[in-house]
Amino acid sequence: MADIADFANDLVQERLDQALAARAAQLSAMPLSSLMFCDECDEPIPEARRLAQPGCTHCVECQSADDVRASRYAR
Repeated sequence: MADIADFANDLVQERLDQALAARAAQLSAMPLSSLMFCDECDEPIPEARRLAQPGCTHCVECQSADDVRASRYAR
């Protein structure tokens, strides 16, 4: 049997879901800017990569190494 606390929890959850969806939509609408230099090795990130992958923070070599590391721990 549902009581007032259940209704309140449902309302709070609905509002939280709406706020998170609005935040996700807002973030996806913002243009991402890429870094000029790699976060890991401080080498310049080529312009072609920055244009192809907006928001990138690593050069191709460091991103590849990071992907390999991540795949090992994903199992």
